[in-house]
Amino acid sequence: MTGFSAHWLHLREPSDRTARAAADAAMGEPGLAALRGSGPGTPGAPPWRVLDLGCGTGAALRHLAPRLGGPQRWNAWDHDEALLAAWPRLLADWAHGEGHVLQTADDRASELRVQGTGFAATVVRHRADLARNLPSLPYGDTDLLSASALLDLVSPAWLEELILRARQAHTRLSLALIVDGRLAWDPSLPGDDDIAAAFVTHQRRDKGFGPALGATAPEATRRLLTAAGYVVHEARSDWVLHGGALQAALIEGMAAAVLEQQPESGGAVMAWRTARLGALAGSTVQVGHVDFAAAPRG
Repeated sequence: MTGFSAHWLHLREPSDRTARAAADAAMGEPGLAALRGSGPGTPGAPPWRVLDLGCGTGAALRHLAPRLGGPQRWNAWDHDEALLAAWPRLLADWAHGEGHVLQTADDRASELRVQGTGFAATVVRHRADLARNLPSLPYGDTDLLSASALLDLVSPAWLEELILRARQAHTRLSLALIVDGRLAWDPSLPGDDDIAAAFVTHQRRDKGFGPALGATAPEATRRLLTAAGYVVHEARSDWVLHGGALQAALIEGMAAAVLEQQPESGGAVMAWRTARLGALAGSTVQVGHVDFAAAPRG
């Protein structure tokens, strides 16, 4: 599976949080109800069981746990041991900043516990290759399946199996930050369209799950959810980056990807990279994503 550094995930998390908040607001109470049902927040309810796939360093929990409310038990799965090891420190930083309490002091503890305002979350981390272990995941012990910034990396067959297994288990779904191919620079510069087209093509390469869905992932997700009998709510969760370190990292990443995709275009790619980085302070880029909240019909 393609690796993502803790630095990259940390760099993008504030923009992810802003984008997801905008999608949450657009979906409103129906979207939240699709995730919660009559689960967390109901007096006397058992812990809401969340299965977090491609969990990285815990961004999905930091976004969803306060929204869900009530007692929660998270099973967090990722293939990268270094990302899983970063959870205690990053949860502690987040808890301190938000007025929550990380109750687990030992970084090596099998469980992490966060007591927040209106919620209490217990986390168990698991290391596994999701490309090969999809059938063995605990769908039957799950109320809500969360996958953030993952589905554009997977193959059509993998996504179809995930949704069918979730539906068979009557599991609700939070599928967030799925790339849809929209990319708009302001101001535009020569080469933007060519770079964007090559970048979208590169996103379809095999990321360890088979040929990736890339920008076709939202349409495929929408179609498969509907066919499986889900009630689907969706909204855009775009990044809007005004200069800054994340935009610079995006430019560098796009240039590297296009060089890999079209090595014969090296001169044009590097000229675009130099121009884009030179215009960084005064430029804005909108990067298209889509979020879904889905509940089994009936």
